[in-house]
Amino acid sequence: MEIQKIFTDNNGLVTAFAESRIGGRSENQDSYGWHDTPLGYVVTVCDGMGGGPGGKTASTIAVREIVKGIMEAALDEEPRNVVIKAIRQANLAIIAKGNEMPEYSGMGSTATVLLLNAKSAIIAHVGDSRVYQLRGNKKVFRTFDHSMVFEMVAQGVITEEQARLSAQSNVITRALGIKPDVEVDVMEVPYLKGDRFLLCTDGIHGSMSERELLKAVTVKDKLPTVVDNVATNIDNIGRTTGGGHDNLTIAMVETHSDSKLKYKMTKTSKYIITGLLLLTIVSVVLNIIQTGKAIYMANENTAYRDSLHQRDTVIDELQTTVAKIEEVTRKTNTNEKDSLKKDINAIKQLIKKTSINPNK
Repeated sequence: MEIQKIFTDNNGLVTAFAESRIGGRSENQDSYGWHDTPLGYVVTVCDGMGGGPGGKTASTIAVREIVKGIMEAALDEEPRNVVIKAIRQANLAIIAKGNEMPEYSGMGSTATVLLLNAKSAIIAHVGDSRVYQLRGNKKVFRTFDHSMVFEMVAQGVITEEQARLSAQSNVITRALGIKPDVEVDVMEVPYLKGDRFLLCTDGIHGSMSERELLKAVTVKDKLPTVVDNVATNIDNIGRTTGGGHDNLTIAMVETHSDSKLKYKMTKTSKYIITGLLLLTIVSVVLNIIQTGKAIYMANENTAYRDSLHQRDTVIDELQTTVAKIEEVTRKTNTNEKDSLKKDINAIKQLIKKTSINPNK
């Protein structure tokens, strides 16, 4: 399937494109859909599974029911709950179809959903299809696969790259169509102008390391070009490695404004601000000491030596604070680390500049 424009021209929120390819399989069991709804712009990508026509049927039902459920929801309903209900309705519809037609028995589908409005972005998923939130060349958010190998990742047994390369990487622990009560992971996140949301099946994210994938989807190019290049490159990788590769589906959404929902200050950010405030206080104290240095030195006043001692004590306390900040930074999520490290280095440089050699 060729690249498709998946937004209306009067939608001021987003620009979006999608592409789905059969890969090296006999049938494309992936499906995607989108719509402008009263609750916002919705796009969903689903990966079907099951013998015969079951997989395609399951993913088609999933897309249809998810979009329908959000379209028909009451305006006063909480969008987060609307998305969960729509996915659960899709789950029941797949099961009902399997009960009605024995040849579809056992079919199922993954599901990823993005509902984006002026307030925020609602992200939901079931299975190992993914949603990424990207900013510049960084990953801001990513869903966590419901799969056997990712349970091992969570336990620290293997790395994500080892999980990707594992022969068991396609064994998922959650899917639509398996049991009447399906657990849905859902998140509400803020976004900034220019953020990109990527929805994809494992035919996309399983074909290369995440580092390579992020590099491919964050290039500074027009969105349809990025989408088509990613699909083409992955398809080519599959063909040059023997064919038989999985179906691949990618949808990318780019925002045109900041969301009304804003980022909350994290514990780490609070540490940084506290450190900077302490640094400001220390700088003021040191400037006062330096101003009076000549007078105290001329009189060989012990008060100056006491001031130096107090200064050293304050600097020691500040360095201890920086060490605590660094410890928190090591434990925080990857998305904040780069900016926090820059702040820490700035503090260290200022401490170095404000240190006084009493022998001078």
